[in-house]
Amino acid sequence: MMPLFCDNTSVINLTKNQIQHSRTKHIEIRHHFIRDHVSNWDCEVQFIEIGRQLADIFTKSLPKDRFFFTK
Repeated sequence: MMPLFCDNTSVINLTKNQIQHSRTKHIEIRHHFIRDHVSNWDCEVQFIEIGRQLADIFTKSLPKDRFFFTK
């Protein structure tokens, strides 16, 4: 099973809850794709703190110390 790390708890809950609400009708096809893979146990969406989100270096401007952060 492949882990997917996300810092948004609402998104994690949407992938685990298979009920379609009126508020979620606008969700794009890619989110339904992920939901299908979660239900098939191909991947698992896990919470990660925003300070440890490694994808931020590709999407946000970061201070120099955060950019060179190592575990």
